[in-house]
Amino acid sequence: MAKKYIDVMDTTFRDGFQSVFGGRVLMEDFFPAVEAAKDAGITHFEFGGGARFQSLFFYLQENAFEMMDKFREIVGPDANLQTLARGINTVMLDTGSRELVDLHAKMFAKHGTTTIRNFDALNDVQNLEYSAECIKKYGLNHEVVVTLMDLPPGCEGAHDVPFYEKTLRQILDSGVPHDSICFKDASGTSSPQKVYETIQMARKLVGNDTHIRLHTHETAGVSVACYLAALEAGADGIDLAASPVSGGTSQPDILTMLHAVKGKNYDLGGLDIEKVLKYQEVLTDCLGDYFMPPEATQVSPLIPFSPMPGGALTANTQMMRDNGTLDKFPEVIKAMREVVEKGGYGTSVTPVSQFYWQQAYANVMFGPWKQIAPGYGKMVLGYFGKTPVEPDAEIVALAAEKLKMEPTSENPLDIADRDEKKKISVWKQRLEMEGLEASEENIFIAAACDEKGIAFLKGDSPLNVRKNETTQGENSMANATGNYTVVVDGQKFNVSIAEGDADIQVTPASNNSSDVSSSVSTSGEATDVPATVNGNVWKILVNEGEKVEKDQKIMILEAMKMEIDINAPVAGTISKITVGANEAVDEGQTLAIIG
Repeated sequence: MAKKYIDVMDTTFRDGFQSVFGGRVLMEDFFPAVEAAKDAGITHFEFGGGARFQSLFFYLQENAFEMMDKFREIVGPDANLQTLARGINTVMLDTGSRELVDLHAKMFAKHGTTTIRNFDALNDVQNLEYSAECIKKYGLNHEVVVTLMDLPPGCEGAHDVPFYEKTLRQILDSGVPHDSICFKDASGTSSPQKVYETIQMARKLVGNDTHIRLHTHETAGVSVACYLAALEAGADGIDLAASPVSGGTSQPDILTMLHAVKGKNYDLGGLDIEKVLKYQEVLTDCLGDYFMPPEATQVSPLIPFSPMPGGALTANTQMMRDNGTLDKFPEVIKAMREVVEKGGYGTSVTPVSQFYWQQAYANVMFGPWKQIAPGYGKMVLGYFGKTPVEPDAEIVALAAEKLKMEPTSENPLDIADRDEKKKISVWKQRLEMEGLEASEENIFIAAACDEKGIAFLKGDSPLNVRKNETTQGENSMANATGNYTVVVDGQKFNVSIAEGDADIQVTPASNNSSDVSSSVSTSGEATDVPATVNGNVWKILVNEGEKVEKDQKIMILEAMKMEIDINAPVAGTISKITVGANEAVDEGQTLAIIG
């Protein structure tokens, strides 16, 4: 009897990179490994979307559409190239308008995509309907998703087999067009028995002709057992990665899984161990210079208590390294348990996982529920759709008070369609104002990445790649050339650095305020307004000479992908603003002085 053929998707170049390096891997560094994977007989790749879309523009000075085109050239026309989309969020962290959701599918079809895996973190089927229509409209395969995780111990009300059956029945009853079904566990916390029962339930519902697959992570240490359970229950496909970006926070290793099915009646993609071994040797060489975060290689027994996706875990710990708060990581993980329970049990996968993380981080840094992270607050208020269970009533009331927004049950797409910043015409006008080409690709880049997208298109985005010995990018001065800003005796200067005997120009730096210093001394009745965390100045809401009331919001910082309000500690007049927009600041640094 012939072995059952199991489709293997290689997640190395999307989820693998995201789970280990926060998505920050340059395409010219990894393209030789893509060629090696092709030579090894791999024909199904996850090659873009998800966080690997924005990260290229934010950190790598690379165009994701160009990367996708080159990837397709390497693997040829017949490979199944798959991307990840977040329903009506597509590859953004916020809800897109209908025209942006449509543009996402159009652009990804244009740039080499075969299949889009499409999920909603709340398992709100309404959020999958329109995005599915757009995906099929442009001739792509649609892989509809039910998102999984285990609830923290002692919690109940969702994320059991009956909940997943209810979700799958809603998908089928709604008529969402799909070519395959994926059960996606981004945190890797589902138990093998639950996986077995869930896949078995799905097979009975959809019959034998529908392709069913499981996606999980090794973060909690049970991924191989879950894949074996899924295969025994009738799954047709699984997702694997190649060393050194396998295991730990990523997917199980291809070679490990080939070993795990020895003696069983499964043929994993027709893959040959020796050819895969050669591919992994090439990949290891390609990534040899990259800094490997130690937490990316570890299995964490804490994850089932506080489900944190592998793809988000390392991105967050890397940001904590940058912000000097990595020592708070265990506290944040523990704080997530309460945040998940009170938030309504949305699945811990982007963007909800980031909302959980931001709220847990805020609870640790500023005190429990002293601040409401905007994404978390909007989620419990209903602006992203319906959560699996009702969020905690006190947290909903607190979110409404802090964000000055009322709870809603309105379709998130209708809300997004009214938002001027989510209109194609607005972004087209902005590109024209900046002297940039208003192509459909550029419009989507700007809409998906906001000001960071505009900065990329203008050639102003940073390069921030973490490699061993020296970090390429904004934190490295080794062998650096270019324009920099320095502070000398409280005065800011623009400094040009170049090799050889170049003519160096040093000029006072322009700023929204007068002379800037990193530490300001005060006397008399003057009061310093300090930064509460390391971060970047996102918005300055007041001007020098303006009168403010105590607790009035005067500035917003961006830290850990969340907005941090800076309030006036006393009433008075803003005598000095000591920072500029987009400037990096340290915890305790004076942002303004109230006289």
